[in-house]
Amino acid sequence: MRDTIEHGWLRGARKVPSPNYGPRPEACTVELLVVHNISLPPRCYGGDCIERFFSNCLDWDEHPYFEEIRGVEVSAHLLIRRCGERVQFVSFADRAWHAGESSFEGRSNCNDFSIGIELEGADDDPYTDAQYAALSGVARLLIAHYPGLSAQRIVGHSDIAPGRKTDPGPAFDWPRFRDTLRG
Repeated sequence: MRDTIEHGWLRGARKVPSPNYGPRPEACTVELLVVHNISLPPRCYGGDCIERFFSNCLDWDEHPYFEEIRGVEVSAHLLIRRCGERVQFVSFADRAWHAGESSFEGRSNCNDFSIGIELEGADDDPYTDAQYAALSGVARLLIAHYPGLSAQRIVGHSDIAPGRKTDPGPAFDWPRFRDTLRG
């Protein structure tokens, strides 16, 4: 089965709808792809805490770190787990709450015109081959689907929120990822 985007949803991705989104501004098109990382608790992989966090169902008392993010309402469009599994929270047609205060090429509010993809990981932990493969496949599909998107319009969260965000971090191999977009 070939991956496609149907009504903003990636066929083949597991759907876990998040309430943390809204409509894009009128006449606003997708023109940016933002790569993030997340792990909850930090550097703990494989659990369901990210899904519960993006769905506003996280038990804040479950782990001491969660007190730091208590009440935060965020989401990405897509999460790519360490095994390469893709989990979609928000339709690509909608505005996910992933970028926060941000700016790209002089335009603020990057959530308005971007798609956010989270990699399950941490800044200094190497990402997996499965994650690079999944991210590359999704990025190529999004570039084909959205005319305003290109390989040159894929950035890290740190690029649009410098000083505030560091992800995807130094462990993310940008040259490796960009090479996969050419093939």
